[in-house]
Amino acid sequence: MRLPSSFLFFLLVTAPITTSATPSHAIKRIHNLALKHSAGFARNLRLALKPVLVAQSDGEQKKFYCIHKPNSQAGGAASGGTSNGTFSSIPTSTGIRTSTAGTSATSTRTPANPNPTQAPASRFRLVEKHEGKNFFNGWDFFTAPDPTHGMVQFLDQGSGRSAGLVDVNDEGNAIMRVETTPQVTGNRQSIRITTQSQFDGGLFLMDSVHMPTGCGVWPAWWSNGPNWPIGGEIDILEGVNDYTNNQATLHTNPGCSLSSTDPDALKIAGNVITGANCAAGETGNQGCGVRSKDRNSFGPGFNKNGGGVYAMQWDENGIEVYFFPRANIPSDIEDGAPEPNNWGTPLARWAAASCDPFKFFFQHSFIFDTTLCGDWAGSVWSSSGIPGQEESCAQRTGVPTCEAYVRANGGALKEAYWEIKSVKMYQKK
Repeated sequence: MRLPSSFLFFLLVTAPITTSATPSHAIKRIHNLALKHSAGFARNLRLALKPVLVAQSDGEQKKFYCIHKPNSQAGGAASGGTSNGTFSSIPTSTGIRTSTAGTSATSTRTPANPNPTQAPASRFRLVEKHEGKNFFNGWDFFTAPDPTHGMVQFLDQGSGRSAGLVDVNDEGNAIMRVETTPQVTGNRQSIRITTQSQFDGGLFLMDSVHMPTGCGVWPAWWSNGPNWPIGGEIDILEGVNDYTNNQATLHTNPGCSLSSTDPDALKIAGNVITGANCAAGETGNQGCGVRSKDRNSFGPGFNKNGGGVYAMQWDENGIEVYFFPRANIPSDIEDGAPEPNNWGTPLARWAAASCDPFKFFFQHSFIFDTTLCGDWAGSVWSSSGIPGQEESCAQRTGVPTCEAYVRANGGALKEAYWEIKSVKMYQKK
């Protein structure tokens, strides 16, 4: 039935603005309908349904990079807006973006900034966050064999909690540990988690107070696309053993590179250490890495300093990685209004001119993991001369192989844990 335009106008003008939220299945139908038609029709549809969509109308975006991929493996329900911790998803201009974490998940329709008049100006809008008691909502627990051939058995969430490897502490920080049983005959238990959401660009922040470290340990916070290396890989925080300086690296299909290996020419604070070519297949999987000059950017120095914030910006200009020690976190980050233009020189930058950021990187999920030995930590067990590993782990421990050491020395892995305050995903307004 077609209603007269005057009647529609009357409904729009007189409808109360404090209606209860529309059931999620109805909103989903509205969203799908809008996508099938023109932008003009979608705008008209939102106007016609303003009374039931008022809860999502604040802070609409014209462009939204995030693609959500529901997955039922991670237990728990997504929730948002509490002081105890949240996993939140934020509405877009095309409707509600639903976050699913298990069969009992619910979508949140609370804007990241409920009162924008009181918040600092920013080009970015929070679209997803993980913190507090609900930190692990919205993540899948990876349980397949380690692709990097590490000596680990990754556990699901329930098994990880039962084993004491997954927790949220009294400070509201997420904990992910490695098994410290004194001796084992096979692999040690560990944790690897992946966001259920996927992204094609944005600004991504991780605040950590402690990261895994020690001989044989290989931790990383990174993002990865489909069909590696076709979808690309961005290693934001990574290293092995007792390294003290972070290494940020890209792994791609052929065609992506740094325009130079000179830090001044690249306008970066780090040093290029693996060459300009980022193609995994052409570099023996090394990619193009940049090592920080800061000895508190990884491992023991990072932990002693109370950690800090890592940020990765991925937009039409390329990909940039920043690190801020605990005492030097920009106020705009702490205020929830991050602005990379105010942050100065990044640790690493891969400009779009020599590496198209949307050709070589797409549909990225974000990952935390800690593996043991494997293709990197195991292969440099007897190597030295790296910041933090001036003496090799073989010399330091007196054990000739990484595998033998890890199996026989669970107590030496007591520092092999993550303690994360938050992970936040932003998109340009």
